[in-house]
Amino acid sequence: MLLCPVSWAGAAAPFESTRDYILWYRNFDSPAINALVNLALRKTPEYGSFRLVRSQDLSQGRVLRELSRSRSRLVDIANVATSRERERFLAAVPIPIDGGLLGFRVCVVRPEHLPLFREIRTLEDLEESGIRIGQGTHWPDTEVLRANNIEVVTHTRYEILFSMLRNDRFECFARGASEVLYDLEVEADPNLVIEPDILLAYAMPSYLFVAPEDKQTAHRLQLGMERAILDGSFAEFLRTYYGRAVQELDLPHRRILVLENPYLSEESGNVGRQTLESLRHRLDILSR
Repeated sequence: MLLCPVSWAGAAAPFESTRDYILWYRNFDSPAINALVNLALRKTPEYGSFRLVRSQDLSQGRVLRELSRSRSRLVDIANVATSRERERFLAAVPIPIDGGLLGFRVCVVRPEHLPLFREIRTLEDLEESGIRIGQGTHWPDTEVLRANNIEVVTHTRYEILFSMLRNDRFECFARGASEVLYDLEVEADPNLVIEPDILLAYAMPSYLFVAPEDKQTAHRLQLGMERAILDGSFAEFLRTYYGRAVQELDLPHRRILVLENPYLSEESGNVGRQTLESLRHRLDILSR
């Protein structure tokens, strides 16, 4: 795996018998992320029993602000894409929760827009096509796409972006390969489809984040994930929740357009580059 196991000997002094961890509502509602956080917490029984609690419906920008405030208890844990800035003011658990798949993006489109994508073979073709991509205002992906000369249309709320797509505010809602199938199951809209041929690929590790002073939770999550890596349950988690996406989206056979991400820290940039360099290998493993 990408990180060497870390020993947190002595970190688990006696804690309260049960602790509530407030997980950002988008993560709580995601079967994969909810399962991973539960897995990490179950692997660390010495920290005491726990209960995951769904947060209020907060935008991603609000979640990050609340996490940065040490006295706020609106949210304790959030899974979002990383950036140099986020790692400066929050505590990151630097293990990509989905094996790096968040940086592999496909387009959710309206069926009538599919012909726009058929002749795109390179990043330059995408730049010149006039295709607009919808993204969240506070998502790191937004600045990555703009840095690669792609026109981006934004909104602060994820749910509103689907309405904007339906109303022709943009032609592609770029979603991570690890999340798009669940998104469309929730939307249940036959007028939204996945473009079948293009894969946008850039270094974008997705981490669990906690408040900077909440070292206990950071230690527990990292130790739990490291134990899951060592005993094979993390690999099983990846196959269970993301193997289907790799197969159904046919990721190994798509046209890959590689974008640069200039906004990562040195550590996360190295993680992201390793992910991109092993792209085919990772996809082949997950598709088995």
